[in-house]
Amino acid sequence: MFASKSTRGFYDPEINSFMPSDALEISTERYAELLVGQSEGKVIAWNNDGFPILAEPPPPSDEELIAAERAWRDVHLSPTDGIISRHRDELESGGPTTLTPAQYSELQEYRRLLRNWPQQTEFPLANHRPTSPSWLEPQLH
Repeated sequence: MFASKSTRGFYDPEINSFMPSDALEISTERYAELLVGQSEGKVIAWNNDGFPILAEPPPPSDEELIAAERAWRDVHLSPTDGIISRHRDELESGGPTTLTPAQYSELQEYRRLLRNWPQQTEFPLANHRPTSPSWLEPQLH
């Protein structure tokens, strides 16, 4: 097996007729180690001598963090729509409501915090996410 830093690729001489000029021979055992490491979350990088090595993946970019936090927000905001609709329907029908007035207000405040999360100065730091009311989780099921 051969590895090329310039193409960031691996070449088997029994399969590949083209071989980059910087291709270096590595053992099949080393190639297998690289693939296992990659499947476990490592990335294949290249040392100064041109050989492939396992490395920690780079941290997510700002854009990736922002996209992940927006997705998290959407996943947590959307399920509360049904609870709000049910509460309003219960009020309109004049019957008892599942939520107390205090819970309804708390839920609306939580939803406002979720909607405004991307505009907060701590966004997209996950440890500053809005926290849901403690009683909400059972209501979602």
